[in-house]
Amino acid sequence: MLLVGLMGCVVGGCAASGGAECSVGADCASGVCQSNGRCLPLAEDGGLPPADGAPSGDAASEDAATPDAGPASDAGARDAGGAGCVPNGDGVIRREEVPLMAGLRATFRVATDVTVDMAGEVLPDGRRRWDLSGPLEGDRDVLVDLRDPAGAWYAEDFPEATYVTELSATEELLGVFQVGGSALRLLGVVSPDDGFTRTRLENDPAVDVLAFPLEVGERWTSEPSVSGLALGAITAYSEDYVSEVDAAGELVTPFGTTFEVLRVRTELERTVGLLTTTVRTFAFVSECFGTVATVTSEDDEDQVEFSRAAEVRRLAP
Repeated sequence: MLLVGLMGCVVGGCAASGGAECSVGADCASGVCQSNGRCLPLAEDGGLPPADGAPSGDAASEDAATPDAGPASDAGARDAGGAGCVPNGDGVIRREEVPLMAGLRATFRVATDVTVDMAGEVLPDGRRRWDLSGPLEGDRDVLVDLRDPAGAWYAEDFPEATYVTELSATEELLGVFQVGGSALRLLGVVSPDDGFTRTRLENDPAVDVLAFPLEVGERWTSEPSVSGLALGAITAYSEDYVSEVDAAGELVTPFGTTFEVLRVRTELERTVGLLTTTVRTFAFVSECFGTVATVTSEDDEDQVEFSRAAEVRRLAP
C-alpha cells in the first residue's frame, strides 16, 4: 500500500495544523500557520517578523515562536508556499503556491474500503465537481504530521530529506520526502524504529510525487529501482509511476470549503519477481492549501475512474 501513503504524504505536506486559530497558512494574515495552530504574527510594519520568529520590542513572547519549518524570513516563507499566498485561480499551481516543510500538520478524515465517485459532476464550463464531504463508513479523523528526520535512526541514509510522514492510516511505515527545485520527491520508505525487523528502502532515482508547475495536461514518469531491507529481510524490486494532471474543477471536503483543484492521476506498477501489482491514486491539489484529498484504489484496479477505494483522505476541521 505504498502509493496510498505516498500521496497521503503530499496531503500532509500541504496543510497546517487544525488548531484553534488557524488550519492552514491561508487562514493567517502572515500566511504562516504554526504547528501549534497559531498564526505567525505580523511585525509592526505589516511584514513577517525577523528570522528568530518573534516580533521585535516588548511584543516578543513564547506564543510568537518560530514555526517548526525554520526561520520565518519573508523569502523563506514564500519559498515554502505559505506567506502571502493568495489563490489566483489561473489554473496553474506553482511550487511557491504549495506549502511543503517539516513542522506542518493537518487533520484528515479517513475511510478504508469504501465506495466513491471519481467521475464527479461535469460543470457547464467543462470542469468537474467532486463531493467528498459526506460521511463514509468507518470514518475517523487522523492528524498527519510532517516531521523533521534529524536525529532519527535512518537520518544518515537520507541526508537530503526534508520531512517524513506516515504512508497510510493503516500502516506505521514512513515516507522520506525531499522538497527541492521543482518537485516533491519520495526518497524512500522506513520503519519508525530501528531493530531486527526494521525497514529501510531507497528509491533510485527518487520518485517525483508532484512535478511543478501543475497544469491540466502535464505528465511525468518515474522508474525507480527499490532496494534495502523490508522487515529485516534484504529485498529488491522495481516500480513504474505515471502521473498526469487530468482534470480541473471543484472539490468539497468535510473542511467546509469548496476548493478549486487540479486532479493528479497516478498509476503505479510494482514488479516483485514475476508478480506485478497495479495501484491507482487521485490527488486533489489546491493553491495555497496543497493536496486536500487523496483517493487510492484497491490492488489491480482496471478502471481509471474506479468506484471502490482502499483509502480515502480528505481535509477536515
